[in-house]
Formats: sequence, C-alpha cells, structure tokens
Amino acid sequence: MRIRMLAAIFAALALPAAMFAAPKGNAAAGKEVYQAHCQMCHGPNGEGNASLAKMLHATIPPLGSKEVQALSDAQMHEVIEKGKLKMPPVKGLSSADVDNVIAFVRTLAKK
Repeated sequence: MRIRMLAAIFAALALPAAMFAAPKGNAAAGKEVYQAHCQMCHGPNGEGNASLAKMLHATIPPLGSKEVQALSDAQMHEVIEKGKLKMPPVKGLSSADVDNVIAFVRTLAKK
C-alpha cells in the first residue's frame, strides 16, 4: 500500500519525460548554420546586435535568456521558419538545419 501511494505521489510530481529528451539536432552543426544565417542579427554568442536593434527600433532578446530558453523546440522552430515581429523568416534552411540551430541555441543558456 505504501509503495503504491509513494509511486502515485512520485508520478504526480514527476516532470514530463519530454523535458529529459535528448535534443533533436547537432549543436556543432547548428553553430555553423547559426554563424551563416543568424549571427549578423543575434551576435556571435547570441547576445544580440545592439546597433541593429537600435536601427530597427526593435528588441533582440539574448538567446541564452530565460525568456528564449523557456520556448519549446517547436516554438523556436516556428520563429525561425515564420519570423516574429521584426524578425523575418530564415529562408533556405532544411528542417534538420533548424533542429541543429535550436540545439546550438540551447547551449547558450545562462547557467
């Protein structure tokens, strides 16, 4: 009885398994795609290009911020493919390229 109760409590409190899933993409390959397609606006380390943001009257959030890192992979995928606010969609990337960029962006998370 106690084991069942403990198992039920643990199951209720357990985090979704998806949170522990390995990333789909390859961060090293994603860094190359990022450098070619994203770095000009987001900066080499994801901190954002301040002068470009000022010129566009936009905010470019740091990619390592809690705000960006809280996005799901699917949400990041959508932003990259469709754009968001003043960020245009990134053209010419395969789905695997986008997964790789997302894997790289995950490495920028603030510790």
